[in-house]
Amino acid sequence: MRLRNFALLFALLGSIASIIGAEVVIDFATAEIGKPVTNWVEKGVLFSLARSPRNSTAAGRVMFFPHLNTDRKGILCAMANEPIPVQARFPGDGATSVTLVLWGSTGCAALVEAFDKNDQRVDQASVTAVPARKSPGDPVPSFELTVKAPQIAYIRFSGPRTGEFLVADEVRFTPVPHPAD
Repeated sequence: MRLRNFALLFALLGSIASIIGAEVVIDFATAEIGKPVTNWVEKGVLFSLARSPRNSTAAGRVMFFPHLNTDRKGILCAMANEPIPVQARFPGDGATSVTLVLWGSTGCAALVEAFDKNDQRVDQASVTAVPARKSPGDPVPSFELTVKAPQIAYIRFSGPRTGEFLVADEVRFTPVPHPAD
């Protein structure tokens, strides 16, 4: 019953934000670090792997990873031997803009792709290599990638090779506005 109430609250928050067109921020503050889960729902957004594993019969999982020397954490693919894109599906009519704050393995590529409800890619943003620390004592640097389109149903982020990681530390999105009735 309690889980159902939380789900209803998240759906309601997503609906209110879409009516007023306000940016919604997801920061994974309540997630448990290091515990793989099949999916995560926050503020009406469903996070999961974009596909099932191909190299294993194990269930596909995402998990949360700490950002060293900070109290922040982010979501990533928990399948260490098979990098699978992480997908975020937006409630209602979707979003018009999505920004991910990311960090990852030194030299890892990063790609964010936006898709409409017909599974057509409508935008993408990428870097060939995530920013690296300037010295070993520096925190792992974060960077942002943004995609925009009239109706983004879901996004995927990917880029790491086997043994690398790419973490979404924060997701900010603007729901598709609805005219007042």
